[in-house]
Amino acid sequence: MDYEKKGSTSFSKGLLQSEELYQYVLETNVYPREPEPLKELRDITATHPRAVMATAPDAGQLIAMLLKLIDAKRTIEVGVFTGYSLLLTALTIPQDGKIIAVDMNRDAYEIGLPVIRKAGVEHKIDFIESEALPVLDNLLANPGNENSFDFAFIDADKINYWNYHERLMKLLKVGGIVVYDNTLWGGSVAMPEECTPEVMKEGRQRTMEFNKLLAADTRVGISLAPLGDGITICRRVH
Repeated sequence: MDYEKKGSTSFSKGLLQSEELYQYVLETNVYPREPEPLKELRDITATHPRAVMATAPDAGQLIAMLLKLIDAKRTIEVGVFTGYSLLLTALTIPQDGKIIAVDMNRDAYEIGLPVIRKAGVEHKIDFIESEALPVLDNLLANPGNENSFDFAFIDADKINYWNYHERLMKLLKVGGIVVYDNTLWGGSVAMPEECTPEVMKEGRQRTMEFNKLLAADTRVGISLAPLGDGITICRRVH
């Protein structure tokens, strides 16, 4: 989330009507099913000054179900941070599954790496320290990669979401799923611009533009789920 990188502290996970209701969802539904390595990594990440950037655990629970529903084996992740969603994916896909994980900051990934190693899933992960567009373009340079990925999770710079989407529509199989994080941008997408905190305005505009483009894209079926900071699930249909 770019606005958190700029120092915002007002955002809290979940867009339900009360913090108490969100905690109820977590404590009765999410946490009892959360694998121990994910709990450990969540606790470690909570001490990070940018902890709010981590994938919300309720969103992660849905992502794990999606991975299972489509029997995902080959996946892409853009934006890793400390690796909560990455570890979740690695725990969910088969032993011979593979994740191409891309982030410009390896330091954050190193925070979660000991937990990933302890969980015995590091062999599934190909971490690439890089901007994402060159990595996706390199994948597309090999025709064998087209229509070959089952799933992607995108939680990175909002300015490039549509650029990522265009490439993923070539990399994903028909029937494959891509999930985009932060598509409600702290609820600011429904705020009048004059009421939006300055630090959130650029991301708000980018997010609104992206949401409109997705809604008009006939290549995908979409569902925007109000989990975490909003996740949009796109299933490639052709």
